[in-house]
Amino acid sequence: MNNVLINEKDKITMKLVHYFITKENYTPIVVNGAKNEIWLENTEGPYKIIRINSNYIHNEEQFKFDIFKIKNIIKQVKKKTLSLSVNTLNIFLNINEDVHVKSDKNILSIVINNENDIYKDLKSSFPKITTEKYKNVDNLDFIIKTTNEINKKTEKENLKYENTFKKKKIVVTPILITINVILFIAMYIFGNGSNDTLTLLKFGANYGPLVKNGEIFRLITCSFLHVGIFHILLNMYALYIIGPQIESFLGKAKFIFIYLISALTASLMSLIFSNNISAGASGAIFGLLGSLLYFGYYYRVYLSSVLKTQIIPIIIVNLILGFLISGIDNAAHIGGLIGGAIATFAVGVSNKSKKMDKINGWIVLILLILFLSYMVFFK
Repeated sequence: MNNVLINEKDKITMKLVHYFITKENYTPIVVNGAKNEIWLENTEGPYKIIRINSNYIHNEEQFKFDIFKIKNIIKQVKKKTLSLSVNTLNIFLNINEDVHVKSDKNILSIVINNENDIYKDLKSSFPKITTEKYKNVDNLDFIIKTTNEINKKTEKENLKYENTFKKKKIVVTPILITINVILFIAMYIFGNGSNDTLTLLKFGANYGPLVKNGEIFRLITCSFLHVGIFHILLNMYALYIIGPQIESFLGKAKFIFIYLISALTASLMSLIFSNNISAGASGAIFGLLGSLLYFGYYYRVYLSSVLKTQIIPIIIVNLILGFLISGIDNAAHIGGLIGGAIATFAVGVSNKSKKMDKINGWIVLILLILFLSYMVFFK
């Protein structure tokens, strides 16, 4: 059994794939028509795409055609990942020494002929790469060890993905909808209805002079009040559709935080541009859209079509309608959208956001709230 042999090129391929998957968090991607090629992807790596090609390249024409083929595939990757550029590492394992290998724009092409080339050519971009791991192991041990570790890493990453996207019990969204409906009904029981100005103010609508006089609670309470039946039906339907997604993807605590921060930034932005009485959950709902946009960016490999065909068009259409139709508080929508995205930046996306990203997110969020508050209270 221990006499199982694998050739040098296959061994190098396995070492490279093992390292990139287990140490650099790359994941294999399927590329149609790519025989004897391995394509790996990590949108946050030093190279978004790594391609390992073991096909024999015997002359300049074949090399040029190979680069042409890579460029076409990268165009597809750009669309899929919503990227303006895709930095690519193109590794040749079997190429005629007479072929002049040269890099192209955003495509670094290198030749690896033996193990020493791996560490010589990749050390600068991947400092963790080392020769120690595979010393003193025979071919069978090598195959078993690398295959098992690759499988374990892949299973672990798949589990993270499944945990993020699996169905979860939705609790917060129905509670928010219930609070909005109860307050809507209460305005008719304990006041003169949702269209009455004094009743709206009594229940906590947003109004500049009162907020500036110390009634800061209105910046949040206003997002639970609505003016008329169509207003609440439209907003609650939107919350019913969008809320469960954010609650499921990010968790209940983060969802509540993002919703309330979005309501706050929406109210502050509204006061900067208007002193009219305002109410409604639309600013907070736009915040959820901003959050979904931020989340989708991290999972754009899987959600690019949803981002392009649903989330982004919904945001654009609603903002355009806000500018065209009078009576819509578009400033609140924009404030909520920005607040929701930055709040998600601060709390982070599980398994994706780095600690420094979250720290930067909190800094930006605090600065945003301070700036909006300054514009409302001191300008």
